[in-house]
Order: sequence, then C-alpha cells, then structure tokens
Amino acid sequence: MSLLLITFILPLIASVATFALGNKMAKVLALLFSAATFVLSIGVYLSVAHSETSSLQFTANWIPEMNIHFSLLVDGLSIWLLLLTNFLVPVVVLASYQKSFKNEAALYALVLLMQFGLVGVFTAADGFLFYIFWELALLPIYFIVWLWSENPDEQVRTRTAFKFFIYTIAGSLFMLLGFMYLYVKLGSLDLSTLYSSSLDSKDQIILFAFFFAAFAIKIPIFPFHTWQADTYRESPTIGTMLLSGIMLKMGIYGLIRWLIPVLPLGTAFWTPYVIALCVIGVIYGAIIAIRQDNLKSLLAYSSLSHVGLIAAGTLVLTNEGFQGASIQMLAHGVNVVGAFFIAEIILQRTGTLSISQLGGIRTVAPKFFTCAVIMVLASVALPLTNGFVGEFLLLFSMFQYNTWLAVLAGTTIVLGAVYMLWMTQRVFMGNVNSRTENFEDLKTTELVVFVLLIACVFIFGVYPKLVFDLLQTASGTILNASLR
Repeated sequence: MSLLLITFILPLIASVATFALGNKMAKVLALLFSAATFVLSIGVYLSVAHSETSSLQFTANWIPEMNIHFSLLVDGLSIWLLLLTNFLVPVVVLASYQKSFKNEAALYALVLLMQFGLVGVFTAADGFLFYIFWELALLPIYFIVWLWSENPDEQVRTRTAFKFFIYTIAGSLFMLLGFMYLYVKLGSLDLSTLYSSSLDSKDQIILFAFFFAAFAIKIPIFPFHTWQADTYRESPTIGTMLLSGIMLKMGIYGLIRWLIPVLPLGTAFWTPYVIALCVIGVIYGAIIAIRQDNLKSLLAYSSLSHVGLIAAGTLVLTNEGFQGASIQMLAHGVNVVGAFFIAEIILQRTGTLSISQLGGIRTVAPKFFTCAVIMVLASVALPLTNGFVGEFLLLFSMFQYNTWLAVLAGTTIVLGAVYMLWMTQRVFMGNVNSRTENFEDLKTTELVVFVLLIACVFIFGVYPKLVFDLLQTASGTILNASLR
C-alpha cells in the first residue's frame, strides 16, 4: 500500500519541486522524477501480479459525513494504464530534450502535474475522486496548448486552446451532474456500490447520455471530435504526445470502468447508436487522413479512426472486446507518441510539416528512416507488432456483434495502410530537395526514445500474454457487472 501511495503522490511532489528549482534544472528534474515514478510503477505491477486478488486497494475516510472515501484501486486493467502513463511521460520529456522552451520550469511542472492527474484518474475507486482527477488532468494541457503553441499567431493559439477547454469542460459538467444524481440515489459513489446498484432503466438511459458526453469528447468519438485536429496541430509536440498518447485513454477507460458496468441497461439501450457513431468515425477519420498534407493533421485523423474501433469493440460487451480494447490502448499510446515524435524531428530539421515539401530523407538519415518505418508498420497493425493483437480481437468482437459493421470497421486496416504508407513514401522516398538535403540523422537522445518505443512494439506484439494474464480477472469483474 505504501508503494501505491508513493507512486501516486510522487508526480505532485515532482511538479512542485521542478517549478520551485527554476528553468536551469527543470528538464533534468522532470526526467529523473518521471523515470523514478515509472520504476515505482513496476513495483506496483509486481505487487498486483503476486496478489491473490490480482489487485491492490487503499481506502481512507475523506469526507465521512458524505460517505466519500479517498479510495485507490489498481487491478489488471488500471495497472497497464498506470504503466503506460508513467512510461510515456519520461519518454515524452526525453523526446523534448533537444528543444528549448520559454519558462521550462512552468512547462515541465505542468507536465508532471498532468501526470499526477492521470495517475489519479486511472486509480480512483470513488466517483468523487475520479471527477476531481479528471478535471485536474485537463487543466495543465490547456495551459500547455495555449502558452507553448508554436503558432506565432496569438489569436489562433487562444482560439484553439479555448475551443479545447470549452469542449472538455462542457463534457465534464455533464459527468458531474451524472455523479451528483448517482450520489442522491445511492448515497455513495464507491465502485463496489455502483457495480451492485439497481437503478431503473429510465434513469440509466438518461445517465448514460450524460456520462457518454464526457467520455466521447475526450476519446473523441464522431461527431464530438471537432476540437481534436486543431488542438493536435497547434499544440507543441510535447502537448500533442501527451494528448494523443495518454489523455484520450481517459475516455476509453471511463467507458470500461465507470459507464458500462455501472449503467448496463442504459448501455444496452444506447449501444447500437454509439457503435454506429464509432464505425462512422473509423471510416471518416481514415478518409480525411488520406486528404491531409500537414503531417500532424494526418496523424490526428488517423488517431480518430483508431480510437473509434477501440470504443466500438468495447461496447460489444465480450471478453475479447474488453481485452482487445485494453491492449490496443497500450499499443495506440506507444505508436502515436512515436508517430508524433517523427513529425517533431521532421519539423525541427526542415521547418515544415507539409508532406508535399519533403522527400528523400531515407538517403540522408538511414537510422531515422528505419525507426520511422517500424513505427509506421506498428500503426498499420503488421503481425508481430503491438498493433496487430488488439486490432484482431476488436474486429473479432465486432464480427460477433454484427458482420456488416465489422466489415465497415475493418476498412481501417486498408485505409490506414493507404495513408500511412503513402505518407512514408512521400516523406522518406524519392530525391532529396532543398529542405531535406542537409537532414541530420538521429541524435543519441532521439535514438534512445525510438529504442524504448520499438521495444514496446515488439514485446507486446510477440508476447501479449503478458497483458492478458493480469487483465483476465479485471475484465471478468467488469463484464459480469455489465451483464447483470
């Protein structure tokens, strides 16, 4: 339990220390503290793996008059998102090592504060606590998007950040109203109470819409996605990596942990409509991605397509769907961070993200080309990479639900290969030009980042049993609550 608490609290301590010690040490402290948190997370993982219940829980009275507890839970589902968060944060910090930012102490303090909020979201076992950390995780990224955007047009930066803030705060308001209603009805927001509750179908149908609004915006699911492309494009790449690699997992995790098992009758009512929206998003995101010339925009719409499939597979309510969604969250987090890191390196070297203005990078930067191709192949779910296992299970679960919807959702494989391989050919193949002729190959820190990401690509692609062994108990508990 003490290890869990230290893992939970350390990012907050790190955030305060990084800000207090100033710009000179900010980057080093952020890397050291975030790496230390990841090491502690491995200790939590080992504790969960050797626990008889495959879980750890800490509960303390917080507001006893209102039956609200400070309750943390790490099981076979949340442990992987805890590890993903605490692995990707130091990777993202290391990926930014070659770049200077204004007021680095504030920037990295916000990154670590965001890590604290994310750890809270993925471990909270009380609805009140979950909502607090949900909001806490959103605030730092708002300031990162607004204050550190690379767009020189202040009006565009402000508009993009404000649009993101309005979308997310509106969704959060609906979730707050949903939790308030549950509290009035049940007298507690503890997970065990919520999982055994028996609200009538009318209440559940209405509450599902409230919670779904918050989660759908964060994932995002079509048509709640309109904030995404602008925010990804205008954010500094460190912010885009955090948004795409970790934060959108908050929405999918919310579906699995809080929405589907708590409101099973509401889920049954809304599932056909929500899956239809997810499948539309899969196709829409892929088609729009094909038409993009800006590399960040292409990756943003690619992400929309991939998470649509994850959400659809989750709502089928099968063991394969839950397991596929869980491992695909890990794969997407690793792969999308790698993809945006590729974009960042290209932007630093060439000053552009326009695909039509690039070419020939393979000739002048062979190490970068090799790493980029591996990340691209993982993104298109090549067998033996991390993207294959989850995508296979998700499509299998969709086939169990509806063959034609599965066929439509499966177009993400073909269309994803089209735009990712087309992008690779345009950016890396052909002849060098004035922008790419002096393209520098990977520096040591950049190569380390790719080595860490590529290791995850093959570890989870070759040996997914590592995830499934712990996930089985948690998915069974959630599935039983979802089908009650």
